[in-house]
Amino acid sequence: MEFRIHDARAYIAKVRWQFAKRMPRWPHEYTVRAWRPDLEREFLDFVVLIRRDGVVKPWPRDAATPRYHHTYWELDGWEYWTMGAPVPETTVINRALLPQATTTSRSTKTARVAG
Repeated sequence: MEFRIHDARAYIAKVRWQFAKRMPRWPHEYTVRAWRPDLEREFLDFVVLIRRDGVVKPWPRDAATPRYHHTYWELDGWEYWTMGAPVPETTVINRALLPQATTTSRSTKTARVAG
């Protein structure tokens, strides 16, 4: 069965999100696969959803030469991404709040496209 938006919302609500203290300049949170071994299948399905339905963006976004290009997926005012390891090797999912001005339009668009 395909992992859908309602599945992503359920997974997001079940897991712990930790603020990334080492990167205060780029505030975001993360969850670790090992924190919920009982949800490993959902973790991997969510990673696949992010990669399949997300959009590749540079990071840092304001850099003349970005260090990374990750796939970001937006839902309910948050942007989710991983660091790009193969899906079976991925151990962390990151998220950051979207800027307030774009939250509604981006989340609505993503929900329609991904759902």
